[in-house]
Amino acid sequence: MLELLEALLASTLDYAPALVFAALGATLSERAGVVSLHVEGLMRTGAFVAAVAALSLPTPLAVCVGMAAAAAVAGVHALLSLRLRADQVISGMALNLVALSLFSFLLEARFSPTGTPPIAQLSRHGLPALEGVPLLRALNGHTALTWLALALPFALSFLLYRTAWGLRVRAVGEAPAAVATLGVSVAGLRAACVVGGGLLAGLGGAVLSTSTLDRFEQHMPAGLGFMALAAMVFGRWSPLGAFGAAVFFAAGNALRVGLASSAPGVLAVVPQGVLMALPYALTLGVLAVQGGRGQAPAALGQPYDPEHR
Repeated sequence: MLELLEALLASTLDYAPALVFAALGATLSERAGVVSLHVEGLMRTGAFVAAVAALSLPTPLAVCVGMAAAAAVAGVHALLSLRLRADQVISGMALNLVALSLFSFLLEARFSPTGTPPIAQLSRHGLPALEGVPLLRALNGHTALTWLALALPFALSFLLYRTAWGLRVRAVGEAPAAVATLGVSVAGLRAACVVGGGLLAGLGGAVLSTSTLDRFEQHMPAGLGFMALAAMVFGRWSPLGAFGAAVFFAAGNALRVGLASSAPGVLAVVPQGVLMALPYALTLGVLAVQGGRGQAPAALGQPYDPEHR
């Protein structure tokens, strides 16, 4: 039993970072009042560009390249949503479709229909003192991004709720006209949050291709961007809430993998497709239970026109 718990903990720590980073990116963007349905496309961008860059660059640097590429895509969303005042939902979904088709085309044209060649994964670390400690030894063998995913939600929560900058970010998501009277650029602050959210979502995608696996695969991120949005909603648009929900969903995915590998008899009773759908079923169940109790920012999705204050 203890071995199973260790395996589930280790697997959860492997799967959680991608979801955590993406959920934090969505939280930052939507706290500033910009809908972030494009998270799936941002993760796909980060995963593909990081994997391709890692073929010729050190993997840590390739992760940064993937983040920058996702931030550029987020910048397009900011331009369409804030400068051109396009519908934010349509803009986000359009970027998802562009990322899906563009990187599928590039993957097949340059490599193969299934995925890129293997790359050097990010280095994994551990504490020798934990090797003999039951359960805690599951904390070993993870990359630095795993520990960053555990620390970043607290840092972002501090920034949003304990600093003047965070107060302005939350204010432009609630009452942008009031913030503008203080001389704050609503469009500039929102654009910065959208691009910052793109960096985080791109990091989540890069984790998939450089840490969770050692390549980009055609199906990435396989709906994790939408699951990250669900984590944000379940977490009530707060960094720590989104973090907790993302870890919960990652644990559901770890349970799916654990059941398939450690209890092969389960497959004789439960079809493989049902197990694969377990994390997504948990997502739907959580959202159904939560209902309308989440409180989105009041100005979420509403374009700000300085001439109509």
